[in-house]
Amino acid sequence: MKASTRTTYGSPDVITVKEVEKPAPKANEILVRVHATTVNRTDCGALWGKPFVFRFFIGLFKPRNSITGTDFAGVVEAVGEKITSFKPGDRVWGFDDNTLPSHAEYMAIDGKKPILKIPTGFTFEQAAASAEAAHYAYNFLNKVKLEKGSKALVNGGTGGIGSAATQLLKSMDIYVTAVCHSQYDERVRALGPDRIIHYDQGDFTQDHEKYDFVFDAVGKSSFKPCTRILKDNGIYISSELGPGAENLYLPFITSIKGGKKVIFPLPIDISKSLAYVADLAEKGKFKPLIDRTYSLDQIKEAFEYVNSGKKIGNVIIKMPT
Repeated sequence: MKASTRTTYGSPDVITVKEVEKPAPKANEILVRVHATTVNRTDCGALWGKPFVFRFFIGLFKPRNSITGTDFAGVVEAVGEKITSFKPGDRVWGFDDNTLPSHAEYMAIDGKKPILKIPTGFTFEQAAASAEAAHYAYNFLNKVKLEKGSKALVNGGTGGIGSAATQLLKSMDIYVTAVCHSQYDERVRALGPDRIIHYDQGDFTQDHEKYDFVFDAVGKSSFKPCTRILKDNGIYISSELGPGAENLYLPFITSIKGGKKVIFPLPIDISKSLAYVADLAEKGKFKPLIDRTYSLDQIKEAFEYVNSGKKIGNVIIKMPT
């Protein structure tokens, strides 16, 4: 089978697409024929081995998984003797932020990993695109108390996390202002926000609205400039550590001072995140934003594109069938 492999950390140049042995499932594993996967921000971190702390989970001196990947959507081809929750022919999807060997035509995976049946009506591409970013988006929202009628601003409405967060918030009847470039107005408007601010035409931190929550889904702002648009007890959450890693210590400082706060969205419980998103998808309330699709042979180009910071939504790798 073909797979995207590497033996060291580094740029996309360390990747080699080559023939490797097709895995055989162990007693506690399922064998999945992968139909679609993505190249996402977590994949880029795993490729470069950055931030360095990430290596304590994926391999200190070299990658634990020589095959790249973190998410997948495909069909169960075989199951180990201890597997009872899946059977051959099941359409499944899943994600592991500590990497999976999923940038390959076939993958053996422990049946206890975060794996679900693909939502009704979803393509393999849509399922794969509903994992990584939606998991992080859900872990923004589950850190705060959201009430019907609350107001939230999502900075990065075209990103994987931001586009997912917008839809998740609207499913809760939250008033949402999404921030994006004007060229993507139509695509972001389709996600259902109440308002859109074009960052190329104005600074969202100068908005006239006051928000209960500011979700910086791209980490390109910071707490201080956003305090202007937060209500007195408003909350700021960013997907990045912020200048000088301030988003790691500001939660402690702001909780002591009271008033406007910073919360760091530590992402946990992937299975719960995926189940939540799958339920919304079944109800027609969630559909991932997809940017473009590459073949497995083009995976270096896909990594380069994602790493450029120019992508919107999700970038798909479609496997040969």
